[in-house]
This record gives sequence, C-alpha cells and structure tokens, in this order.
Amino acid sequence: MLTDSERFAFRAQRIHGFATTGNAYDACQVDENVTKGHTLLVLGEAVIGLAWAWPVAVTAEAGHLHRIADAGACSLRDLVAPLGFDEGDVQAALTLARALGFAIDPVFDRVAPAAS
Repeated sequence: MLTDSERFAFRAQRIHGFATTGNAYDACQVDENVTKGHTLLVLGEAVIGLAWAWPVAVTAEAGHLHRIADAGACSLRDLVAPLGFDEGDVQAALTLARALGFAIDPVFDRVAPAAS
C-alpha cells in the first residue's frame, strides 16, 4: 500500500493539443479550462508553448505564439519569474518538446539546457 507521500509524489501537467498555433492562442483568450502555465501542443507546427494571456513558445518555432526576449537571465527562474510562470510548468513543456524532437528556443535552451 502506498503512503500519502508516495501517492502524491508527482506533479500533474495539463497539456492542450491544437491544430494550429492560432487556435492555441485563441483558446488562451476564451477557454477557461486553459490556464496560465498549461502546456500548449501544436504537433503540425512543431510548437510547444505555455498558456497565458500572451502565450509563449518554448520551441524555436513559435507560429502565432509569443517569444520571450533574452534579457540576459542567468537561470530559468530569472527568465520566467517576471512573467509569473512556475518553473515546473516550464520544465514540463521543455521536456515534452525535447521528447518530441522539437528544436528549443535558444533563450530557453541557454538557461535550461537538456540533461546529458
């Protein structure tokens, strides 16, 4: 039998799949089920993003999603803290993008490189 700490020793991540980045962007504006930090998956455009009022791509391809400007952040925390993203949500999106073989946006790749 699992203890409570074993049963809840995971982090659930919500992933929303869309046909286009335009659809993903629109859903962030009007669908109350798509909330800040959820992962946006657009297979046809090789884009993984993070839901927000201004959804952000973590992949090199962005489509209609926004990009984060490189302000010289030294860590993932420094990069996403001003935007209010949870580091775990960003890491989950990056992990999915890498698992699918999508190129990562250089800004994210610099502060959160793939584990060797």
